[in-house]
Amino acid sequence: MPPKIARLAGLGAYAVIVALIAIYALVAWISRHTSTGGIRTELSVVTWISVGLVIIALIVVHIAFGNQLMYLSKGGGAREV
Repeated sequence: MPPKIARLAGLGAYAVIVALIAIYALVAWISRHTSTGGIRTELSVVTWISVGLVIIALIVVHIAFGNQLMYLSKGGGAREV
């Protein structure tokens, strides 16, 4: 892979982390309990935890891919992660 493409792909992997955090914030905002309605507080917490675990797993994977791509962009060969 050419270094420029690897660098852009690595930065893209890091940018996805920001999008994942924004998606989590949107889900948390939509599922909160309000005085005029919404779901119960217990179900809101369960939703936040379950979605949060998936988001954390995706963030860890994107950090690993981003690190590998940035390493490749600096002229390094493939390495074991």
